[in-house]
Amino acid sequence: MFDVGSVTHAGRVRERNEDSCLVRTNVGLWAVADGMGGHEAGDVASRIVVQSLDAIGEPASAADLLAQCENQIFNANQQILALSRTRRGAVIGTTAAVLLIRDEHYACVWAGDSRVYLIKQAAISQISRDHTEVEDLVAGGTLSRDEVRNWPNNVITRAVGVAKDPELEVVIGPAEPGDIFVVCSDGLTKHLQDEEILQWVTTRHAQASCDAMLELALERGGLDNVTIIVVRLQPPVRTSSEPTQSPFTGRPELRS
Repeated sequence: MFDVGSVTHAGRVRERNEDSCLVRTNVGLWAVADGMGGHEAGDVASRIVVQSLDAIGEPASAADLLAQCENQIFNANQQILALSRTRRGAVIGTTAAVLLIRDEHYACVWAGDSRVYLIKQAAISQISRDHTEVEDLVAGGTLSRDEVRNWPNNVITRAVGVAKDPELEVVIGPAEPGDIFVVCSDGLTKHLQDEEILQWVTTRHAQASCDAMLELALERGGLDNVTIIVVRLQPPVRTSSEPTQSPFTGRPELRS
C-alpha cells in the first residue's frame, strides 16, 4: 500500500542531531520532531515525542488512531515539562509534525514549523501552517512572501514541552492512490523550495528521493539538522466521486 523512505542527518554545521523521526507504516503513522535549537536538551525532547508516539498500539479505527496520537503528544508534553523542572525551569521543547493515514483518509497533526506537504496530481501544497512569528506577520499582511526570505529571525510560536497544554493543529482530508506526502524538519526547507521538493519526489522512489534531497541540502550548506520522510500511496485502492464520511471525524466529505 505504501512506498516509504526516511532519512535524518545532523547537517554540516550542527555538532548534534536534535531531530528525531518515527516510521510506523504498519499502523499508518509517520512523525518528525525537531528539538528547539538554542535551548537545553532539544534532542531529548524530540526523542521523547517519537518514543511516546511509538507506544501507540494497533488502532481500532482512524478516529482511534487520531485520539491515540493526540494523547501521546500530551503525555510527551508532560514528560518534557517534568524534565524542565529538574533543570531549574530551563526552556526545553520540540516541534512535532505527524502524518496519519487510515481508511483512505489522512490526518496531519502538528505544532511548530516542521512541515507536512501533499503532492497530488503533480501539484504540491503545504498541509501544515508554520507556527512562527513570521507566518503570523504574513497572515496579518505585515510581511509579503518575498520579504520572508530575508527576514532575520523566525521564532516558533508553538511547540511541545513549553506550556501545560500543547497547542496542536489538525487538518484532515482524503488520501488516494498516487498521493505523496512529505514530512520534514525546517533543515530541508531552508535549502529547497517547494517546487524542488515536488520535482525530486515525483521522479524517484521514496527512499531515493529522501537521499537525493538530503544530498542537495548538504551541498547547499546543511545549516541545520535535516529530516525527511516520504510516503507514497500505492494502488489498488477503491476510489469514488461520491460523498463519504471522514473516519477521523464522522463528518461528510467529498473526494476530489
